[in-house]
Amino acid sequence: MRGLYLVTPNWDDTDRLLDITEQALYGGVALLQYRHKSADAEQRREQAGALLALARKYGVPFIINDFIELCEELDADGVHVGGTDASVAQVRARLGSGKIVGASCYGDMALARTAAEGGASYVAFGGFYPSLVKKYPVTTPLDIVLQAKREIALPCVVIGGMTPENAAPLVARGADMVAAISSVFGKGSQADDVDIAVQQFNLLFAQAGEA
Repeated sequence: MRGLYLVTPNWDDTDRLLDITEQALYGGVALLQYRHKSADAEQRREQAGALLALARKYGVPFIINDFIELCEELDADGVHVGGTDASVAQVRARLGSGKIVGASCYGDMALARTAAEGGASYVAFGGFYPSLVKKYPVTTPLDIVLQAKREIALPCVVIGGMTPENAAPLVARGADMVAAISSVFGKGSQADDVDIAVQQFNLLFAQAGEA
């Protein structure tokens, strides 16, 4: 779990969603999450199934935001839960030890510790910067990454307004993955633009590894 963590936007156009996702996967993605807050059950099943097939093609783990039943139905690789969803411990007990369970911890180390104790596979912090997609207080301090790396033996994900420039100081502090939506999906449908966006994120981790 190191690199770009690609999260899908609330797009109803499945063909467009799959096209840009595949371009990004080809460019190099560490983890793919299906997130569509306004889709109905049928659309979620259709899109998640198609994305799972793409993720399998490129050997990238595929997780689903919130919907545990859909994860079970498709045999996806795991679930990401937020602060108002089922607890990490409940999800871990239901899915077993073989699945990825990620947890949103916002800017709260207590939530991160509880998630770790409950069997989380990774902890996610943010928002650090204003987001074009999600509305939340931009109050998470950059140094929470340093604290998390000291206290919790789990991969650390950062989210919220992530661009390669914004993510750089967080990767320098030890963030293992950068979660991005608009910085990849907002590039239009030009393959070169998507590829450049992905490569810019991946370069951060290459540079951190050389430092």
